[in-house]
Amino acid sequence: MRNRWGVWIGAAAVAVWALAAAPAEAAKIGIKLGHIRADTSPTHKAAVRFAELVGQKTSGDVEIKVFPNSQLGGILDMFTGMKAGSLEMVYGGINTYGFIKGGEVFQITAVPFLYRDYDHMRQVLTSHVFQTHLQAAEKATGVRVIAINGDTAPRELTTRDKPVRTAADFKGLKIRIAESAMVRAAMQKLGANPQVIPFADLYMALKQGVVDAQENGVIPIKNMSFYEVQKYFMPTHYIRDVETFFIGAEKWKGLDPAQQKALREAAEEAGNLETRLTTQELEEATKFLSTKMTIVEPDLGSIRSALEGVYEEQFEGKLWPKGLLQQVREFK
Repeated sequence: MRNRWGVWIGAAAVAVWALAAAPAEAAKIGIKLGHIRADTSPTHKAAVRFAELVGQKTSGDVEIKVFPNSQLGGILDMFTGMKAGSLEMVYGGINTYGFIKGGEVFQITAVPFLYRDYDHMRQVLTSHVFQTHLQAAEKATGVRVIAINGDTAPRELTTRDKPVRTAADFKGLKIRIAESAMVRAAMQKLGANPQVIPFADLYMALKQGVVDAQENGVIPIKNMSFYEVQKYFMPTHYIRDVETFFIGAEKWKGLDPAQQKALREAAEEAGNLETRLTTQELEEATKFLSTKMTIVEPDLGSIRSALEGVYEEQFEGKLWPKGLLQQVREFK
């Protein structure tokens, strides 16, 4: 019995040694990615492509699950989740980074009439001009930016009775705006009368003449049939945004260099896809609106000139450092 017991112990030891010597299979890393757009949007399609690419580039070691349409909460809820570790990633506009404490500098991304076009906005945000601000915001918020890439529909202007060709045409215009101190300041500087009206009530407000004008992207203008109660369409592109891949800073630190590289590369490819899809959607919607409305090309130079100084007076040195606004304007 003693001999047989000794043999049994020896066999067990060999088995344990063999298991220890075998390479352990790495545990898969699961990442939840949330966004606020519909599952038919370019944002969702880009997010799904991001998940596919990450899976390919990491040989399945990192698995991304996408939650569209605010399934994980509004944008502020999701930022809180990233910081707390209950949610790993968000794909949303860089404008939203300015919503959270520590990211206020990024409110400069929503300054009206500041960015010449999408390329200007993206290039300045990914340049040396914003590198220190990105680093400081990550430290302060616990949220890291992986990639700033993916065009979104800029906000445009429509009016009921008269077109807006120059800055002077804003005078006396009753215009619906979303709640924004910077937009209110801009419209008041131009002589308009800005009013905050819930989006759900906007069609009736336009129809009944509560306001004469509104500012939204071409997709909601088309989908909400605003063209039925508005005559003129001005492609001002006056507020832009760039979809951005955000990740909890601690989650990022837990990824190895190869995995981080995979996420960065996938984010760039997915953002390029969103830009292509958005461009296509904007072209189709604008073509449709051209059959329903009179399109007027405004003199944006006159508008920018009329707004000189308004943002510096009210926001510079408070939301963003002095001089940053001019750096953005002059960026080539």
